[in-house]
Amino acid sequence: MIGILEDQVQQIAHRLGITKFDIYGSTVDETSAEVDQGKTKKVNAANRASITVRVWGKDNRVGITSTTDLDPVGLAQALESAQQASAFGVKEHIPDFSPALAEPLVDLGDRLAVPAPVSQVIQVLLDAEQQLLSAHPAIVGVPYNGLSQRQLSRFYLNSQGAKRHEQFCYSSIYLYSRAEQEQRKPRSAGAYRVHRSLDQLDVAGCLAEVVDKTISHLDYSKVTSGKYRVVFSPEAFLSLIYAFSSLFNAQSVLDKQSLSSPESIGEAIASPLLNLADFELHPGNISGVSFDGEGTPVGHTQLISQGVLQSFLHSSVTAARLGTKPTGNGSIGAKVSVSPNFFCVTNSNPELADQYHLDQAENVILIDELQALHAGVQSLQGSFSLPFEGWLVNGTERTSIESATIAGDIRQVFSSIIQVDQAVKVTPSGVAPLVWVDGLSVTAGE
Repeated sequence: MIGILEDQVQQIAHRLGITKFDIYGSTVDETSAEVDQGKTKKVNAANRASITVRVWGKDNRVGITSTTDLDPVGLAQALESAQQASAFGVKEHIPDFSPALAEPLVDLGDRLAVPAPVSQVIQVLLDAEQQLLSAHPAIVGVPYNGLSQRQLSRFYLNSQGAKRHEQFCYSSIYLYSRAEQEQRKPRSAGAYRVHRSLDQLDVAGCLAEVVDKTISHLDYSKVTSGKYRVVFSPEAFLSLIYAFSSLFNAQSVLDKQSLSSPESIGEAIASPLLNLADFELHPGNISGVSFDGEGTPVGHTQLISQGVLQSFLHSSVTAARLGTKPTGNGSIGAKVSVSPNFFCVTNSNPELADQYHLDQAENVILIDELQALHAGVQSLQGSFSLPFEGWLVNGTERTSIESATIAGDIRQVFSSIIQVDQAVKVTPSGVAPLVWVDGLSVTAGE
């Protein structure tokens, strides 16, 4: 496909008098299912394709357009529209081809898999729902669930002959239970798993996690408001970092929409125990890609080392403005945006990763999931106030917390870390261990 598309685009561009352009695109083949109370609720099969076209016109200004029509007529319309839009392109910090397009991509091997029949997808999900409903009398439903198979194809090409292409597959399952007890509020829990194919998908592990969490949230109690030693689960800590990822986003820094500034590199912003990297090619990242929207190879970017800010995430534009190299975090556009790929949290000092243990902890709050991140985070102020799901831990006893909110400042969280456990968990959004933080404010719900 990529070869045919490249030939068509080159011919159309020559006919339109376009001498400089690039294209990023992707296609997705997906099959997904949902079930409800032993019956199929929804089955979807979809094939989606889209491209984003940039054209450099007069004065080197850039026009951009997107389309889902990849036949020659659609390609011609997209190129012509981008050519016309270039007259209105930005005059400052004009995007250009990535300087890293000549660098080779990491060979990720064969990542394709034969999709399972739709009937098997449905049956696996029906069986999972039934096992979940049978696991405990209080579990009355699985209101949110889904199993999907996806095959993705991504490509980048430009008028100078640069070309990137990759294909991969992955399957994922999501289960979210609902439990009810007399004279108590309903309780819920969820889990997610992803792997290369349906046959490799850890459905049993997903089920076990949902059951364990759901049962542990029964017989909940209120917590007393106050300051607590808090332990963030890997998922909770990663979600907090993503919510404040503008700290490491070079575009946000340059737009003055970040707590960081260009001069922040080299500053201690966290406990010396904390290491943080952006590592898209981590072996546990099943849906990882080898290049970003500009065609830049992705890699390993150390953001925090021993608590010190080491680097920002860059596109080709931000890298040029700050005199460094792009990191593979750009997305193609009239104004190239920057976003994190796959955060990895580790301990910088293994000798200090085993001082505290949950089964010996007293009056410690373990946070499993942070909620309402879209509303409870003020990224420019660094503050947050978020409802959470979790437990009050006293030794081997864990009591689910009825409802409560944790509040603080991300800089306070980073500086108050007293332990980053050694054992890490691979999640769909990153890798992290349990992270212990002292002195955070917890407020009991009404």
